[in-house]
Amino acid sequence: MGGLAVREVGIHRGLSTAAAIVAVGLGAACGGADGSTDGGGGGPPQMPVRTAEARADTVVDELRATGQIQAVQSIELRPEVSGRLQQILVREGAEVRRGTGLFKVDDAELRAEVDRLEADMDLATQALERTRELLARNASSEADLERAEATARSARAQLELQRTRLSRTVVRAPFAGEVGERFVSLGDYLTTASALTTLQTVNPQRASFDVPERYAQVLEEGQTVSFTVAAIPDRQFTGIVDFVDPRVRLPGRTITVKASVANEDRSLKPGMFVEVRLATEVRPAAVVIPEEAVLPLRGSTFVWVVTPENTANRVEVELGVRRPGDVEVVSGIEAGQQVVTGGQALLFPGAGLMIIGSEPEAGSEPEAEAGEAPADPPS
Repeated sequence: MGGLAVREVGIHRGLSTAAAIVAVGLGAACGGADGSTDGGGGGPPQMPVRTAEARADTVVDELRATGQIQAVQSIELRPEVSGRLQQILVREGAEVRRGTGLFKVDDAELRAEVDRLEADMDLATQALERTRELLARNASSEADLERAEATARSARAQLELQRTRLSRTVVRAPFAGEVGERFVSLGDYLTTASALTTLQTVNPQRASFDVPERYAQVLEEGQTVSFTVAAIPDRQFTGIVDFVDPRVRLPGRTITVKASVANEDRSLKPGMFVEVRLATEVRPAAVVIPEEAVLPLRGSTFVWVVTPENTANRVEVELGVRRPGDVEVVSGIEAGQQVVTGGQALLFPGAGLMIIGSEPEAGSEPEAEAGEAPADPPS
């Protein structure tokens, strides 16, 4: 009976050992003894992700501001002599050249005054000539000659003054531009304080805007400005900075910048609201990645980078300029590296990756559908 018991125990131990070997074999055939499906024999599980390549691209560092269109020259015209308005020589809104007559003040009194002074000038000239003849015959003194010369000079000065006032009865455009609204009518009595109309240049115009003082070191003449106008939203305008205010304005602590803009079609009007972008630096070989690759973490930002071993590596990055759809990376990664753009939620450092798609590029083949394994899975 004792021999029979020992024999049964041996049979049971043999069956248990065989069952264990079969279980290990089945586990290996199914992808590993721990039940993982990565085919690595116990390595980390492969996470399905989408990736994109960090690429080199030209990035423009720019500041944004709002402002308005200003005329290069803009004045309110007033007469230089008093009198009744006799003629209006130009219509409202007309574009005029420099020197064009705009308004005519009644000059009858001034013309009469000029005629009188011309007569006085003739008399003074004749008296001077007679005095010189008398002095040549010793019939007059040097003092008489000096008085006659002074009288002639005074008469000539009075005549030139009145002729100048007479010429100023016509109000002329001091520069080429566009006439604005008229503030007077025929027959109005004008003084030197009476506003007649406005005049402003039309081509070029200026885009004027204020920027915070922290940008003082990057502002300089010759920089390129691009802007849009609220009244013409579908059009982009470009100008060149020709003025940077040397002082900081209080209380906002801003610096006024003005850019000259061509206005050949007269579409820009003074006072129009503009949204400005001023290029302060152009980086032709900046590293750019899709913005969905960037994740926040405790006050910093990071991306998941695909290592040569096809695993995930979390890298902290410093960001620069943001553009629609992508962002500049100042430090942390280099052009050519693969970054994860989808599926980051379950990643951890060292996680194996199964790339199920990548960001499309020009001429690339359509990417695999989510969840569909690629034909040649990465090792």
